Amino acid sequence: PLRGAVHPMSLIISDNIHGGFVLPNAVFVRECTYSPEAGRVWQNASQINILQIKGFRYPYRNILYETIRNVYFHVPMWFGMMIIFFASGWFSIRFVRNGKAEDDFWSVALNSTGTLFGILGLLTGMLWSKHTWGAYWSWDVKQNTAAIAVLIYLAYFVLRNSIPDPDRRARIAAVYNIFGCVMLIPLLFVIPRLTDSLHPGSGGNPALGGEDLDDTMRAVFYPAVIGWTLLGVWIGELRYRLLRLQWRMIFGK
Repeated sequence: PLRGAVHPMSLIISDNIHGGFVLPNAVFVRECTYSPEAGRVWQNASQINILQIKGFRYPYRNILYETIRNVYFHVPMWFGMMIIFFASGWFSIRFVRNGKAEDDFWSVALNSTGTLFGILGLLTGMLWSKHTWGAYWSWDVKQNTAAIAVLIYLAYFVLRNSIPDPDRRARIAAVYNIFGCVMLIPLLFVIPRLTDSLHPGSGGNPALGGEDLDDTMRAVFYPAVIGWTLLGVWIGELRYRLLRLQWRMIFGK
């Protein structure tokens, strides 16, 4: 290395209660003199396994601190929302092909649940944003695109309620719902990773790596994703049964 060069170094802090956390580029070291012998001593120095802590503990993350528990609510809720919205789009495609009212009922029911999860996801994200970024709404690109996605599905219900004819309402809503599912891909998966963002997951990082999620949290996080998704499906099924009963009361079939 050149004499006088500046090297960024990561700061690793660990204790027996919180475990370890890493602050990238927290320390900058400037070289004054360089000795090959000193370099060999540095490279051959023993490393301490600071992260091997027994038992279940929440990882200590800079800025997040105890709010990291929100990962089990905010993130799985969004995962469940996306799965439910895509399932609703699949039922809309089926309705366009065969015209069965049951497929339209499923589409409406799942969209209701997905929109509810989207609103709850925005609210939990705003509370998290207030703690970590200092404001409920920071106009971050991921906040903006998530809000646009929820508005698209709120407009879906406005569209349905504005058309009195049942058959025409169902067909137009199905086409719009397919458009909404397609728009989820650029809004939630593409645009946030192409631009700088305060939110984890920007720059191509899926936000599920070791820097954002450790094995202790994965033991709860992945079951939470399954649990929130199944909860959404159950709520959607209740809504589907209600729509079928209303249809039979009106049309007798």
